[in-house]
Amino acid sequence: MQITDAPSPNHDERRHKVDMLVLHYTGMETGQGALDRMRDPEAKVSAHYMVWEDGRVVRLVDESRRAWHAGLSSWQGDDDLNSRSIGIEIVNGGHDFPLPGRRLPPYPEPQIAALIELCQAIVTRHGIPQARVAGHSDIAPRRKIDPGEHFPWPRLAEAGVGLWPDEAAGAGCVWMGGDPGGLNRLLGAIGYDITDVPSALRAFQRRFLPDAVTAMADARTLRRLAHVAEAYAAASAPSSPQA
Repeated sequence: MQITDAPSPNHDERRHKVDMLVLHYTGMETGQGALDRMRDPEAKVSAHYMVWEDGRVVRLVDESRRAWHAGLSSWQGDDDLNSRSIGIEIVNGGHDFPLPGRRLPPYPEPQIAALIELCQAIVTRHGIPQARVAGHSDIAPRRKIDPGEHFPWPRLAEAGVGLWPDEAAGAGCVWMGGDPGGLNRLLGAIGYDITDVPSALRAFQRRFLPDAVTAMADARTLRRLAHVAEAYAAASAPSSPQA
């Protein structure tokens, strides 16, 4: 994979070890517009990498530095996610620049192939746990909706980038409906900030039930939530000592 440098001035010193990968869409009309904005010192935004539709990869900020992509956010009880993460912007107009008929623009195959290769290298290089690969909407559910319900999370998970528990495999999960705090508990166990539960639930659906982004806790959502929380708990459990 060839990476071209287009340095951004928008970065500073990290305060934490890298243990997260955060994915965004640019949400602008053109990739060049997004790149120019991230290189504008007045904008005060950046990311470590940007991936074009044709698979070209641009590095804006060295991984040793804190890029400014996550904003006010949290995941699994941690904040200052800029200090903890590598941020990748994926060129896509998203919800602000849809196709005719309000269809969300696709992520082209060359782009996703390049993104997977880049993510695999980053996850390996920093030892990032799969439960710490997130979208911008996951870490900032009250503010953000990218990389969108059209983002191919299952494809990335197949390549070892992030978690995607198969929905069919979790069909037998039982929702403990008698637990009044269960919804909050399971959202929090995955990593969501539950200060605003409807927003957290909508972000969960946007990622794990992309055909049903309603913020409604229906039976399917609750079963899926229980299954995903179970998978995240298993992925986060300490490894057993080898005999």
